[in-house]
Amino acid sequence: MRNHIEKSLNEEQLKHVMDHHGEYLLRLAYLYVKDWPAAEDILQEVFLTYYQKADQFEQRSSLKTYLTKITINKCHDYLRSWKNKRSLFSEAIGNLISSSKSPEEAVEQQMGQTSLMREVLELPTKYREVLLLFYYQEFTSKEISQLLDCPENTVKTRLKRAKALLRDQVDPREWEGLPDEQI
Repeated sequence: MRNHIEKSLNEEQLKHVMDHHGEYLLRLAYLYVKDWPAAEDILQEVFLTYYQKADQFEQRSSLKTYLTKITINKCHDYLRSWKNKRSLFSEAIGNLISSSKSPEEAVEQQMGQTSLMREVLELPTKYREVLLLFYYQEFTSKEISQLLDCPENTVKTRLKRAKALLRDQVDPREWEGLPDEQI
C-alpha cells in the first residue's frame, strides 16, 4: 500500500511538471523536428524518461534546463532515426504524386509563418538550435553550451554563422523583435 501512495504522489508531481513545462517543451521539440505529431511523441518520451529517471536529477541546474536537455537529445535521436528519414522520403514522393492542398490552403499556410521563422527552420540543425535556444528560449550562450555539450565559443560561432546565413535571406525589419542584434 505504501508504494502505491508514493507512486501516486510521484504521478501528481509529474502531472505538475507536465502542466508547467509541457507547452514550452512541445514548442521546442516542434522547432527541431518541424512536425507536430513527432513533437508530441517526443514530448511523451521526455516525460516518460523524466518519470523513470527523476531520482537521477541532481538539481545542479533548473528543472527547465534538465527537461530542455532531455528534449534536445530526443529531438536529435528522432532526426537521426530511420523512421524520420523514411517519413521525409514518403512525404516528398507523396507531394510529387498528388497535391492534397488547394492553392488557397497553401497560400494561407505560407502567410501564417513569417519569412524569418521559415528561414530559421530551413537552417542546418546546429545553427537552428543555437538561434532558437538563444533568441526564442532566452538561454545564455553558457547555458546553451551546457545543453549541447560543446564549448561556449562554439555556440557563439554558430550564432554568428547562423545570422550570416540569414543575412541575405531575410528582410532586416524581421529582426526588429530580436534585442540589440543586427545581422
